[in-house]
Amino acid sequence: MAPLKRLEQELFDWIVEYNREHGHSPTIRQMVDAMGLKSNSPIQNRLQRLKEKGYIAWEKGRMRTVQILHSFDQGEGIYVLGTISAGGVVESFTEHEPELLDVPAKLRKPGNYALRVIGDSMIDAHICPNDIVILRPETDPRNLKPGSIVAARVEGEGVTLKHFYQKGKHVRLMPANPNYRPIEIEDASRVQIQGVLIGVFRNY
Repeated sequence: MAPLKRLEQELFDWIVEYNREHGHSPTIRQMVDAMGLKSNSPIQNRLQRLKEKGYIAWEKGRMRTVQILHSFDQGEGIYVLGTISAGGVVESFTEHEPELLDVPAKLRKPGNYALRVIGDSMIDAHICPNDIVILRPETDPRNLKPGSIVAARVEGEGVTLKHFYQKGKHVRLMPANPNYRPIEIEDASRVQIQGVLIGVFRNY
């Protein structure tokens, strides 16, 4: 990969640390403030260069779409970065340092990551409490098949693991448990896809 210049490295390192602490990407405004700048343009320019060099995925003009593609040396596994709710929409969180999970080589792609499941709203999709879901970064809903299981962030509320459906501007986040109601969002711009499910890991 192409090396980063000092200002690019500074921003990249800060984004990685923010993701570790909060479980989601920062806003442009938060990056502007963290870098001590006064406008969005320098940050957007740096993000574009990070994208071109393969360190991040980023969709300009959408909230919190920065996805880390290259940060950890994943070696023989991928990192469990925190938790995700399979119930309501709540903030994800990290309790410990990232934990390395041994997974098959086909799942160890750059940017893939794992989260531990809290809740049972996806139990009919064979995702149980305390399972670990393995996710591939994805920011563009157009790349998803209807019903894909995703980690979705709802602006102002938090993150949840659900089946994803979109029709026009309407988004439905559908549980796989009849005890839970679908989450309906009328403004698709409030929903950010953070990752799409590619595997489930369970300890017996």
